[in-house]
Amino acid sequence: MTIAKLSDQEILAMSDEERRELIRRLQPPPERVLPRPEVVRLHRRVRLALMVGGCLGLIPWIVYLGFSLPAEYHARNWSLAWIGFDIVLVLMMAATAYLGWKRRVVLLLPAFGTGILLVVDAWFDIVTADAGDFWLSLGTAVLGEIPLAALQISGAIMLLRFLILAHPLHDPQVSPFRTRLPF
Repeated sequence: MTIAKLSDQEILAMSDEERRELIRRLQPPPERVLPRPEVVRLHRRVRLALMVGGCLGLIPWIVYLGFSLPAEYHARNWSLAWIGFDIVLVLMMAATAYLGWKRRVVLLLPAFGTGILLVVDAWFDIVTADAGDFWLSLGTAVLGEIPLAALQISGAIMLLRFLILAHPLHDPQVSPFRTRLPF
C-alpha cells in the first residue's frame, strides 16, 4: 500500500468539493461508526409509531378535557408539584451552566430543555395565578422566564446549526435545517 502525501499548498489549492471527497474517502466505513441498519429501522419505527399514536390519542383527550374539566380545582400535592418542577429546572440550568463552562457540545440538549421548561413555567405561572398574583406572574414571565428561554433555545439552535455547517461532509447546497440524518 502506497501512502500519498499532500503538501499544505496542494491542500490549499483543492476546491471545497475536492476536500469533501478526500474527507469522505478518509472516513471510517459506515458500518464501523453507524448503528446496525436493523436497529436503526426498529428504533425509527417505534419512535414514529409512538409519536403518531400519541398525537392521535391526545386529540380526542384534549377535546374531552375541554368539555369535562371544572373551571377551578383544588389540587393535592400542589406544593410538591411546583417544588419538584423547580428542582428539575434548577438541575437543567446547572447542567447547562456546567456543560457551557466545560465547553461541551452536549450542552445543546440541556440548554434546549431548560428553555422549554422556562416557557412551561411561565405558562403555568400565568394561567394558574389568582387575581392578586396575575400581574406578578405576567411580569416575571415577560421580563425573566421568556427572555431566558429564548436565549437558551436560540443558543442551542445556533450551536446545532454550527455543528451541521462545520461537519466536513455537509453539502453547502443544503440548508442546515434540511440536512438529513446520517442513518
